Amino acid sequence: MSNPIRFGVLGGAKFALDHMARAIHEAQGAEFTALATSSLDKAAPFQAFCPRLKVFTDYDAMLASDEIDAVYIPLPNHMHVAWSLKALAAGKHVLCEKPIAMNAAEIDALIAKRDETGLLAAEAFMIVHHPQWARVKEMLAAGEIGDLIRVDVAFSFDNPDLDNIRNKPGTGGGAMGDIGVYAIGSVRYATGQDPEAITSTTITYENGVDVSSAFTARFAGFDYSAYVSMRMSPFQEVRFHGRTGVITVKTPFNAGTYGSAELQIRATNGVTRIETFPTVRQYVVQVENFVRSSRDGADYPWSLENARGTQAMIDAVFDADQG
Repeated sequence: MSNPIRFGVLGGAKFALDHMARAIHEAQGAEFTALATSSLDKAAPFQAFCPRLKVFTDYDAMLASDEIDAVYIPLPNHMHVAWSLKALAAGKHVLCEKPIAMNAAEIDALIAKRDETGLLAAEAFMIVHHPQWARVKEMLAAGEIGDLIRVDVAFSFDNPDLDNIRNKPGTGGGAMGDIGVYAIGSVRYATGQDPEAITSTTITYENGVDVSSAFTARFAGFDYSAYVSMRMSPFQEVRFHGRTGVITVKTPFNAGTYGSAELQIRATNGVTRIETFPTVRQYVVQVENFVRSSRDGADYPWSLENARGTQAMIDAVFDADQG
């Protein structure tokens, strides 16, 4: 495609190597142009699938380059806001990993800078780019399961390695920031609602980091219950329980890796319908949507305001912790 959006990746994170850098490289309308890393050893596996990649050993030098239109930021959580602001100030569109901030108030500066520059700045919340979630949103809006009464969310994996960044308090580790954003953001996206109140919270900490959380909330018309954990066997599922049916999202977050993207819709009469999405690659779709929005002004499905709403609920969960 002519006039591609040229991406630079800020940091040689493993997640970028395994998922997002490859998605940028393969997405229509995008070009994986540059990587900034102080370690040439980290650059080598990126160059293996993108030999023409330009490598910068200084983050600021890449931001200053005229060869870059957009920046993808997979840095540790506590660095997201600062480097997103720097990238916007340098005239680059920004796609930053979640959580884009450590608290909701920090996102205000990003919104202000986005509005000042007219650039696209977004949290890399990939699930809203997957058609299974657009389908859930559509079914709920159409009343396919009647009045929504209850939503239950589970998301867990086991990561006991205290040297892993997710288990380090100084770099913004913790289960809520890493996966709680999905447990909360998915339901806010599908229902279009924010909670009226957090009704209960219990958080377990290890090494100064929240490793497991169970929390409930009241939304307008339905109750919500969720747990997230970095100390449990891997599992994920979201269930929307209505008056006349149930929608179960079998692989809500890591479609294609944890399992297949599949919706089970069970009616009151016991008839179950299954809808599947076998070929969708949500990271690639996310990049392509970002390209269309930054280049052509197309609507983007997850704004900074959306990200702020999710972070505000995460903040409220911590504030309501009952120990």
